[in-house]
Amino acid sequence: MSSAKKNSIFPGFGLSLGYTIVYLSIIVLIPLSAVVLKTTSLTFPAFLDAVTAPRVMASYRLSFGMALLAGLINAIFGLLLAWALVRYTFIGKNLVDALVDLPFALPTAVTGIALAALYSKNGWIGQYLEPLGIKIAFTPWGVLVALIFIGLPFVVRTVQPILEEIEIELEEAAASLGASRWQTFKKVVLPILFPALLTGFALAFARAVGEYGSVIFIAGNIPMVSEITPLIIITKLEQYDYAGATAIASVMLLISLLLLLAINGLQAWTAQKTGRVR
Repeated sequence: MSSAKKNSIFPGFGLSLGYTIVYLSIIVLIPLSAVVLKTTSLTFPAFLDAVTAPRVMASYRLSFGMALLAGLINAIFGLLLAWALVRYTFIGKNLVDALVDLPFALPTAVTGIALAALYSKNGWIGQYLEPLGIKIAFTPWGVLVALIFIGLPFVVRTVQPILEEIEIELEEAAASLGASRWQTFKKVVLPILFPALLTGFALAFARAVGEYGSVIFIAGNIPMVSEITPLIIITKLEQYDYAGATAIASVMLLISLLLLLAINGLQAWTAQKTGRVR
C-alpha cells in the first residue's frame, strides 16, 4: 500500500487527486501557459523592445514599488488592527471588524471612484491636504492609497486567527521573568505571528500587483508618472498588440513568482526556526 493511500482518511484518493490536477490545469496552468506561448511569437529582440520600453519600465517601477510599499504598510497597520480586534473590547468593535472586509465586497470601480472623490482637490480629505501642498489623487500616491485600501483585509484576516490562538499565559510568564512589554512582544509574540504576517504580506502584495479597477480612477494614468503596468497591457490589447501585451504580462508573472517564492521561502525558514509546522 502506498504512503498516499495509507495516510488518507478519505476514500478515492486517486480520483480526488485527478480532479484537483485537472481543475488547477484548466483554471491556472493552461491560461498561464497560453500567455507564455503567445509571447514566443515574438523574436527575442522584439521581446526585449516590448518589455524594456521606457514607458513600460516606468510602469514596472510604479506597480511593483507601490505594491511592495503598500504591503509593508499593511503588514504594520494590519497587525495593529488585528491586535486591537483580538485583545481589546470597545464600542463599535463588531462594526470595525465588519468594515475590514469592505474592500472584498466593494466592486473595484466603486472603490476607485470613492477614493478619487475623497482625495481630489475638492474632496472631503483632499481639500485639507491641498493647502499643505499634498496631492494624492491623480498622482503616484493615489496608487499607493488604493493599494493599501484593497490589501489591508488580507493581512488582518491572516494574522487574526493566529493571534487568537496565542495563549496569554506565555506573555504572563515572560512578564513574570522580568521581560518588558516590548521584549515580550519581540521574543514571544512576534516569532509566532511572523509566518502568518508574511503570508498576509504576500497576499496583499500579489493582489496589489495586478490591481486595475480601483487604481485607474485615482492614479491619473499619466505615462511615465502614474501609469500602472496592467493599464499598459489593457492598452496594448485594445490596439490588438496581443504579443506585446503577453510579453509584458509574462515579465510581470515572472517577477511576481520570484518575489512570492522568496517570501514563501522566508516564511518556511521562519516557521522552521520557531518550531512551528506550516
